[in-house]
Amino acid sequence: MKPKSIVLLLFSCLVMNAYSQGVFSGSDTTRLVILGSGNPNPSPSQSGCSVAIIVFNTPYIIDFGPGLIRRAAALSPSYGGKISGLEVKNIKRAFLTHLHSDHTIGYPDLILTPWVMGRDEPLEVYGPEGINKMTENILEAYEEDIRYRLYGSEPANNRGWRVNSHEFMNEGVIYRDENVKVEAFPVPHGSWPNSWGFRFTTPDKVIVISGDTRPSEKILEYATDADILVHEVYSKKGFDTKNETWKAYHSENHTSTYELGEIASKTNPGLIVLYHILYWGASDQELLGEIATKYKGKVAVGHDLDVY
Repeated sequence: MKPKSIVLLLFSCLVMNAYSQGVFSGSDTTRLVILGSGNPNPSPSQSGCSVAIIVFNTPYIIDFGPGLIRRAAALSPSYGGKISGLEVKNIKRAFLTHLHSDHTIGYPDLILTPWVMGRDEPLEVYGPEGINKMTENILEAYEEDIRYRLYGSEPANNRGWRVNSHEFMNEGVIYRDENVKVEAFPVPHGSWPNSWGFRFTTPDKVIVISGDTRPSEKILEYATDADILVHEVYSKKGFDTKNETWKAYHSENHTSTYELGEIASKTNPGLIVLYHILYWGASDQELLGEIATKYKGKVAVGHDLDVY
């Protein structure tokens, strides 16, 4: 190999490694936090799927995988972190892509723990059809806990445990305040009837969250020229080791590294962050290498507690 080629290879590896560690020069206004990069598999190093977008220290949670509240707490000043917006009692707005268990097991924690820690207003949740029923069932399941905290000796307010859940069924703007505009768009996730992605527009950034999806025209539409595209992914190398049944399942429900590279080359986001990662034995560098066969832009392998 020629000396120039060796230098280029080393430089490429350094860049890929930097982005795989979440080193990205972000905004003072808008920050993206990976609270959980995982999937249904109980990986000890990956909490369940969850992302926070923080605008002017106001947090907006996307998906409620297991462990999200403790991950948020880890970055809050109360536990040695530096993001005051992630003080648990400040978590008041949340959005759900779909009702799969790995995206919702943390929902009771999202409702109750911030209340226990001092949240004094209802949680506002926006999700697909079924979120209202799920919310009602969770509150019913925990009614004895809620009753004891309210009427026992523990000081607790009578507002923070409540939830205002809002179902959306149409594409378009589902939420707006002084910090963000949130658009929902449908994505294909196997035969799941209600699976969505989100596009957040803040004063200085556009961030698109894919949710669980196979390649989609809607992703191309909503992610074009976004500042950050947070997209689920699986290793093509690992996929090739699966039997035909699992290959059929994953190709209908999820997106491979090669497919994501093609999506990226068409949408040209400022940065791609990988989450809901199915490694199947691959390394971070192998994931990045597979995507790089189709796309030469900036790609980060999202890890729990990465901040962009």
